Amino acid sequence: MSFYLSMFFMPNQTIKTPCVGLCSTVYGDLVCRGCKRYHHEVIQWNGYNAEEKQAVWLRLEQLLVQVMTSKLDVFDPQRLRQQLESRKIRFMPHQSPYCWAYQLIARGARVITKLDAYGLVLLPEFREHSLADLRDGIDREFFLLSEAHYQRYIAPRFLKESFGPALIATL
Repeated sequence: MSFYLSMFFMPNQTIKTPCVGLCSTVYGDLVCRGCKRYHHEVIQWNGYNAEEKQAVWLRLEQLLVQVMTSKLDVFDPQRLRQQLESRKIRFMPHQSPYCWAYQLIARGARVITKLDAYGLVLLPEFREHSLADLRDGIDREFFLLSEAHYQRYIAPRFLKESFGPALIATL
């Protein structure tokens, strides 16, 4: 197994793609509502080399951590990891514990009653929300950040590459 793939290995599982099986790029979205990758990344993923894939994974991690740290605190990463492993929830060990927390909330929002048993605590302004509502809010914010990143950094470059500087000047 290559080093790159071994970074994403869990017992009996290898996470090879950010895909979560809810692709919206087939409906014309520029950013997938499921995995938050850009449409061209979804289409070209299997042709990417390890470095290109790692860059996508890193961007997704950074955006998700930004959202998660504004909602909760991971006070015991070891406990969180043990809970994920015992419940067989897929996660990427090399990523931030805040990404692990997202995986937990995404899978268990309707059944978790004591978040502190998982090494997590909600920030005061979110403690009155249900975990399911919080999960949905996190997902929306993660999508909006991904979309804003696309509009700011990717879309202008695509326009320039596709149509040249003359079109950009007219916009």
